[in-house]
Formats: sequence, structure tokens, C-alpha cells
Amino acid sequence: FMDVNMPEMDGFTTTRHIRQLPEPHCSLPVIALTADAMQGDREKCIEAGMNDYVTKPFRIEEIEAVLKNRTLLV
Repeated sequence: FMDVNMPEMDGFTTTRHIRQLPEPHCSLPVIALTADAMQGDREKCIEAGMNDYVTKPFRIEEIEAVLKNRTLLV
């Protein structure tokens, strides 16, 4: 899970750096976890290389669904 709004380096930049790493690190699933829920925020996360998007406050069912979708939870 990647917090989008971090003080030193935001989640968009961090995700772009992860995607530039060699395999298998560049393929790690990155899920945005953010309070940003305005129109276009999801698309901005996906464009930065994140695989999915969950907004705060979240429900545990949302987290479970994302993990199941990414086969990180069976």
C-alpha cells in the first residue's frame, strides 16, 4: 500500500522509482491508499504506475477485495 501524500517524496514519485527497478522489484503490486477522492485522482494513481486505488477512510472489505484481486490474499 502506497500513501500518496508523503512528506519527503510523494507516492507518485516513489511508485515511478519502483517501476524503474530491475525485476522482480519493478513488478511488485502498488496499491494507492489515499484521502484524495476527487475526480481524476484514481486515474492519476494508475498513470503513475500504481495497480489499484483505495480511499481513506476505507472499509476492511475494500482492502480484502483489492488483495484478492491482486492474488495477495486467498
